[in-house]
Amino acid sequence: MEEQRYIVFLFPSVSYALKAEKILKAAVIAHKLIPVPRHISSDCGVCVRITEDKQQDVERELLGKVEWDKVLLL
Repeated sequence: MEEQRYIVFLFPSVSYALKAEKILKAAVIAHKLIPVPRHISSDCGVCVRITEDKQQDVERELLGKVEWDKVLLL
């Protein structure tokens, strides 16, 4: 069985991450708000984790509504 791969969306601030979470909840897109993994950044903060197959859906929902910094594969 293949291991599930995840994408994380990093945001300039916690408020952007919270806004993204609200947008994704309204769009009924499965996601999880998690602490930014230490190997990515030592800064305190949160990011949005999704399954790899949802990346295009999330980008489409967030585009023009909330700014994000990076999208990284875990």
